[in-house]
Amino acid sequence: MTAVRVATRADVPAVVALEAEVFGADAWDERAVVAELDGPGRRFVVAEDLSGYAVSMTLGDIVDLQRIAVLPGRRRTGLATALLEDLLAHTGAADRMLLEVSERNEAAVAFYTAHGFTRIDVRPRYYRDGSDALVLHRPLTTASGTMAP
Repeated sequence: MTAVRVATRADVPAVVALEAEVFGADAWDERAVVAELDGPGRRFVVAEDLSGYAVSMTLGDIVDLQRIAVLPGRRRTGLATALLEDLLAHTGAADRMLLEVSERNEAAVAFYTAHGFTRIDVRPRYYRDGSDALVLHRPLTTASGTMAP
């Protein structure tokens, strides 16, 4: 499995290209990627070979999973799990993680469900293609090792 590390400015062109390949019309442009890299409360990690990346934003007791993207040829290799596990290991005092995922992205929904996320809401017509976003939630483990509510 590829090692995961904190992203740098040098990674921006590769991340922008990966965004375009994975997310199409919903891809972040260079300005948006840089804003995530430099934003407060962000954790932005990449695979060492730049075949995937993930971004989270922590604000108080909530971590928002902004993105996980993996090149199609690297899917089902454990890379997305490694990226998610890195973000989960750096959640500060947060007690839950939230994310939105397209209802049409069955593979992503299955991935998140397998990693302890459950559906708590739906955002109708959230994406540019008109698909709904499922809002998913996962409690985080506290310092004592128990699951947070």
